[in-house]
Order: sequence, then C-alpha cells, then structure tokens
Amino acid sequence: MADQPRILIIDDEREFIEIFGAKLSAAGFRIESALSGAKGIEMAKIFKPDLILLDVKMPGLTGAETLLILKEDPQTKDVNVVFLTNLGDQRTKAQLQDVGTKFSKEFGARGYLRKTDDLESIVEQVKSFLPKAGVNISPHSPESENTGSSQTP
Repeated sequence: MADQPRILIIDDEREFIEIFGAKLSAAGFRIESALSGAKGIEMAKIFKPDLILLDVKMPGLTGAETLLILKEDPQTKDVNVVFLTNLGDQRTKAQLQDVGTKFSKEFGARGYLRKTDDLESIVEQVKSFLPKAGVNISPHSPESENTGSSQTP
C-alpha cells in the first residue's frame, strides 16, 4: 500500500490551517503545517511533502519569496507548490483566474487555490495537483486520525 500523500500547509492564519488540515486529513492526506515562510522552508526539508499549499500574503517572507527560496534549494526544488489566496470574488473570478495562473507560473508554482472556495471543491483541486505515481488517497474517519500536524510559528 502506498503512503498517504503528504501536504504541507504554510499560512499565517492558524484557524485556516486547522480547518483545511482537518478537511484534507479526513480526505486521506497526511498534513503538516507552518505559520510562517521561514518555518515552512524548514518543514519542507524534514517532512518532504508531495504538495505545499502556500499562502501568498504573509508577514515576514511572502509566499512568492518563500517559493523562490524553496526552488533554489536542492532538497526542495522539485516539490509541487500551489499558492493560496483570499483574493477575488465571483464577479472577478474569470479575471483573477488569468492573473492567478500567470502569477503562479512566473514563480514556479503549479497553480493557485482560493481559500474562499467550497472545501469539497478544494479537496478535489488539491488531488489534481498531486503527482499521480505512488499516491494512495483513502479517506478515514476523524476518530482514527493521527495527523501529526504541527503548527509552530
């Protein structure tokens, strides 16, 4: 049986990490987290995630700065990264999609997710960003979860 896909969430909003982490964990992912770009870089080297969900706007290192550092390091340069953003609403969704895709590609991210999207939709989008080989996603009940999630600043 293949390992659970490992996802590292890097975001300065603890509540967001808790909500996303719980939803993704219930969907069969192994979750770790960091509350800053600097801590996220450290965690990426230790945890070796299959995917990093990286907030664009954070104090200290921004998401773009964090991604550039990850891409320069031989230990993390090949990790898949998807930006997270609060920007946009339904009226500007099409415009933001073009801008978000261009911004993501310029920095070397695979794409972006809007934090305000439906959680079920986000889980499906996360699955689409994962490498396909050797990944086994099997949902499990919250009672049996042991995510090992860390939320250190």
